[in-house]
Amino acid sequence: MLDNLFNLVKEYSGDAVVNNPDVPNEYNEEVMAVATQSVAGGLQHSLANGGLADVLRLFNGQGGEVQQNPIFQNISDGFIQDLVGRFNMNERQASGVAGSLLPLVINNLIRRTNDPNNNSFDIAGILSSLTGGSTQGLNIQNLVSRFTQGGLDRDGDGDTDLQDVISTVTNGARQQANNPAAGGGGLMDMIKGFMAR
Repeated sequence: MLDNLFNLVKEYSGDAVVNNPDVPNEYNEEVMAVATQSVAGGLQHSLANGGLADVLRLFNGQGGEVQQNPIFQNISDGFIQDLVGRFNMNERQASGVAGSLLPLVINNLIRRTNDPNNNSFDIAGILSSLTGGSTQGLNIQNLVSRFTQGGLDRDGDGDTDLQDVISTVTNGARQQANNPAAGGGGLMDMIKGFMAR
């Protein structure tokens, strides 16, 4: 999933990064890597904090414009902080890069994930990648359809039986984020590996 995400960021980095005078050319690929890490890390952070429902809603386009979504806001804020801290940009420059790049990347990530004719992304693969495989065996597509239809309590007993799923995903995302050996803590190292290809 990360290599496809890095390629997606690269695809939309023309004006926002490569042709942007605020980003020195020698930092172009590193800025793209940081953007990739920000998106993956922001989604993983949300999952690790019990935000499975929020992530599923984001990928369903529920809740209006992507830029108004709290997950998007957290991704953008983290990316801006990284740009200021790592590349000596001022807040205005970093906000400009984030504002030009991230909406394109997130909107196209969502669109491609929901496009049955595009196999570069799917929600089950994204969740599995961000949780160290803890979603294996879960019917993610069924969960997504339950969220889109608005009703999680199919049998009307007042129990959605979703807490177990959220707990599994949350724990998997936390372990993945805190265990560099599993790949979660080393997101940036893995992304830099894609740049070397």
